[in-house]
Amino acid sequence: MSEFYTAERDGHVLTVTLNRPERMNALHSPAHFELDAIFNEFESDPELWVGILTGAGDRAFSAGNDLRWQAEGGSRDKPKSGFGGITERFDRTKPMIAAVNGVAMGGGFELALACDVIIAAENARFALPEPKVGLAALAGGLHRLPRAIPVKRAMGMILTARHVPAAEGYELGFVTQLVPEGEALSAAKAFAAQIIECSPVSIRTSLDVVRRGLEYADVRDAMLMHYDSVATLRNSEDLIEGPLAFSEKRKPNWKGR
Repeated sequence: MSEFYTAERDGHVLTVTLNRPERMNALHSPAHFELDAIFNEFESDPELWVGILTGAGDRAFSAGNDLRWQAEGGSRDKPKSGFGGITERFDRTKPMIAAVNGVAMGGGFELALACDVIIAAENARFALPEPKVGLAALAGGLHRLPRAIPVKRAMGMILTARHVPAAEGYELGFVTQLVPEGEALSAAKAFAAQIIECSPVSIRTSLDVVRRGLEYADVRDAMLMHYDSVATLRNSEDLIEGPLAFSEKRKPNWKGR
């Protein structure tokens, strides 16, 4: 039984809600391990194709690291998958959407950046405020933000620890979609519905090629690299089903294999 999150399965979509509203969904060591377990299940279940991560209540997606827990001497242990069970989950193969319904500070912002898509309500706020409490954004924020937006703009956020409203995040480019207050989760579910219209094998291949390809500065090197996921796609049932469904003028019956 989970204590620090809730999980809702709806067809091929899993929605995980951080559930510590009394601490603005800030996370501590026990929560990291709980979330690691649910995301392990998500990754291993062939019937789950898309994940959504959001926060309970209308104030916060996640305020990040639970500094009160840390100050009280609580364990700072984390699983190998990192903060919230995802910031170091580098072998993740399925798309994840962050539905940011309020503040996403520090580790909370890093959770969102670790997802593939960020849908933000207009009242959302983002920051990497760790330097103001003698820390640094070492759960991926210092690496992912400069890769998501222009480096000088990222450094402006990192070096001042300032709060950035959702509209500015959208203008900078780390927010995928901006929606009215209270609609982040419903918009994320609509976005997930668009993803599951596509072949799960094609989506997993696309994620893999984008991520690994970005390791190369030269497009030629990225395109000539061997990707196991591409070989899997070429030998998949979905590759047969897609053109067949198109020729028969019907919706494809994806198998995800």
